[in-house]
Amino acid sequence: MSRTERDEPGCSGRGSRELDPAGRRATDSIRRQRSYHDKLRLVAASEAVDDVATAADGQLSGVDDDRLRLVFTCCHPALAQEAQVALALRHLCGLTTAEAARLFLIPVPTMAARLTRAKKKIAAARIPYRIPSDAELPERLSGVLAVVYLLFTEGYAASGGDGPVRAELTERAIRMGRLITDLMPDQSEVAGLLALMLLQDARREARVDDGGRLVLLSDQDRSRWDRGRITEGLTLLDRTLADPGAYTVQAAIAAEHATAAAAADTDWSAIVGWYDVLLEMTATPVVAMNRVVAVAMSVGPLAGLALLDPLLDDPVLRDHHLLHGARAQLLRRAGHEPEAQEAFERAADCARTDVERHFYAVQLLSQGVVTVRSGRDLT
Repeated sequence: MSRTERDEPGCSGRGSRELDPAGRRATDSIRRQRSYHDKLRLVAASEAVDDVATAADGQLSGVDDDRLRLVFTCCHPALAQEAQVALALRHLCGLTTAEAARLFLIPVPTMAARLTRAKKKIAAARIPYRIPSDAELPERLSGVLAVVYLLFTEGYAASGGDGPVRAELTERAIRMGRLITDLMPDQSEVAGLLALMLLQDARREARVDDGGRLVLLSDQDRSRWDRGRITEGLTLLDRTLADPGAYTVQAAIAAEHATAAAAADTDWSAIVGWYDVLLEMTATPVVAMNRVVAVAMSVGPLAGLALLDPLLDDPVLRDHHLLHGARAQLLRRAGHEPEAQEAFERAADCARTDVERHFYAVQLLSQGVVTVRSGRDLT
């Protein structure tokens, strides 16, 4: 090719003409279709991923984001929801098998086996992985929200890495939450989940000190909380309280913290009431543990310990650092320092990250009163 040809408008340096807008759209569509096929084959471990192209141009689906579209596709109703969510977290959201296992509070081999079984079911039943139409979205919504919630949870309280927060994951989850809210504005639990994530993430900058160490909620500088996110979260919460689901109730608990001017102003009795509602919806050991902590803050440490000690035998919680950390703090508040030290040692042994282990090491060296707080994580 001559220099004149290369410089001619409308030609690329490789000698091919620039595509017109329609041609670029067609090329982008082909690339998206290939990406869908590649990612869905990771999910299914199979070449039998059919008809992805039929909806890949977006004409049959209002989902306007590639990653979210794939998550809706992965949450196929032929699979159990735990399998849908595990596959999406592992292969579409980029979490490791170990990270997914910790989110489900199960051993890593159990999670690996769950993923394998799900892929075998997809292959054996030849489940068609097609991007769903708008009419199919509601039946997949529960699984999609669980994916977003757990992705945010891993970002908010990281189970590995150098720090306690993985901001890229929390931001990704919040972005997906906004997209789903725009897509399905009449689904109250979508707004409830987004409210929960915004209210929790509003505390991000205050949750660690300048050295990257965890700061308890009671000790956080509330002037560093993101008031814009709190206001947005509270506005969304107001829209959903008439018909609350589990995410909305958790958002209401987060709102009690967000609206307290100081830690001493927190309405712990209201939080206990919300946990009572949540237990009726989802009676998990973690919810039970969090309720106990709220009871301890409302009534006193001895009342909390009486409810917490039976949870030590729960197979889901007995190796959970938060259970032993909460127990240690209650023991310290009750004046039982030797037992508190033992519980802090146990919490450190169960901790997942260096940041958590350092936090408990500091508590072991401390003789002061440490205020326990509610929630899945420590901050």
